[in-house]
Amino acid sequence: MKLKRKFAAALLAVATIVAVCPAGVANATEVNSYTYNYDYWGLEYESPDAYRPVSYTDGAALGITALKAPKSMFTRDNSLYIVDSGNNRILELLVEDTGLSVVREITGFTGETKVLNGEEPVLTFNAPQDIYVAENGDMYITDQANYRILHLDKDCNLIKEMLKPDSPLLDPENPFEPNKIVVDRSGRMFVLAKNVNKGVMQFEEEGNFVGFIGASEVVFSMADMIKKTFSTKAQRDQMIDFVPTEYNNLYIDNKSFIYCTTEVFEEADLDAGTAKPIRRLNSLGGDILIRNGEMPPCGDWQWGDAAGMSGASRIVDITAMDDETYYVVDRVRGRLFGYDEQGHLLYAFGGPGNQLGYFTYPIAIEHVGTDLYVLDTVTGGITRFARTEFGDLIHSALDEYDVGNYEGSAEYWEEVLAMNGNYELAYIGIGRSYLRQQDYKTAMEYFEVMRDDDNYSRAWKYYRKDWIENNLGYVIIVLVVLGFIPVIVKKIKKIRWEAKEQYEYESESKNK
Repeated sequence: MKLKRKFAAALLAVATIVAVCPAGVANATEVNSYTYNYDYWGLEYESPDAYRPVSYTDGAALGITALKAPKSMFTRDNSLYIVDSGNNRILELLVEDTGLSVVREITGFTGETKVLNGEEPVLTFNAPQDIYVAENGDMYITDQANYRILHLDKDCNLIKEMLKPDSPLLDPENPFEPNKIVVDRSGRMFVLAKNVNKGVMQFEEEGNFVGFIGASEVVFSMADMIKKTFSTKAQRDQMIDFVPTEYNNLYIDNKSFIYCTTEVFEEADLDAGTAKPIRRLNSLGGDILIRNGEMPPCGDWQWGDAAGMSGASRIVDITAMDDETYYVVDRVRGRLFGYDEQGHLLYAFGGPGNQLGYFTYPIAIEHVGTDLYVLDTVTGGITRFARTEFGDLIHSALDEYDVGNYEGSAEYWEEVLAMNGNYELAYIGIGRSYLRQQDYKTAMEYFEVMRDDDNYSRAWKYYRKDWIENNLGYVIIVLVVLGFIPVIVKKIKKIRWEAKEQYEYESESKNK
């Protein structure tokens, strides 16, 4: 893919020169369309909208004071929770077809706490960062500036308060500043804390810290290693330590797998395939995210510098639906990216701006049903996106394939192609459907169109195997015949030689 991207970049450069574009224009692949995708060569192309913005809600629309630097969202059933960090409150909103409405504003709790303001217990929030709400209504809140995690019941009574763990795994010099939190069905808590890069902190249901999971791999070059080996102590002290990457957000799906995102990586690592902005962790902390797309899930494939925006996408939040498709939000250009469970980019949309469907600084993404909700930390507004007919067709094709209805999946992909003949994943989807239906020859044709070498090779292997099995009898007959041909030829030659000898003998006898 690296070679293809370089080739595509060269084409874009030529196109830019021919068009005599002015200096400072953004990425040459950028177009004015709202929804887009990338082709095999890594070039951006327009697409029908899979999602459309339908509403924008801020504090004024809710009838409350304006949101101030909100940091995160969480959804449970038809409730949407907003962590309004700047106002030290949590908003519980009701999600209805007609819009959002305020159920309650949570600014504090009741109970006995170890955090004191003088001699008075601190029963309010101070710069809260995140919330997770369990099925029974219990709330888990990262109360960052009070250096604690709060576990409250649905009526805001304190159940547990977790302060900095007494553990040699944590730097005693750093304060405990919890940032993000998710909780599994058994009550285990998984926490990201500020200035902690050893992975995801894990707490038992009782609140005891048990260690880290999912520590990011340490990536360094051999040249760096050699340089550090032969450097003096003073030189080594000035070098940047090789430390794991710090995660910036968490999401736990319906199967209790944990999605992690990070925006700390080198852009060159994207080309090398070593950067992993998105991960999916199992119970042991292993990354099981599938990356079968032309590029691993990372946001935009091409980028440029313009209007204060530069470099690769920086993913700040993620949400996953029950069908294992997932959506991420990029803070750099305010764009949203949807992926299927195989890691293929389904579509991208959004952008920077002050119109409906555009953002100043998107910070969080959540979903209710198939609707997406995106929170902007600068404007303090929540944008709701609804899926379109085109988006429904894509997801119907994916769903039918997952349940084993391969013919039905192919039919939906055909409808997708009728609306967007450039949608490459539809060709691959149809090919995969024919592959599962054991129509390997037709599958090969679709994979060939999209230059899908891996799937083409798989279909060719099965096609070759089937052909041999179906024609084995003929193959054996041909082999037997071919085996007898030398014998027959030798016999014919012998007969001809004997006949010739007999003829010559008789001719000599007559001449005598």
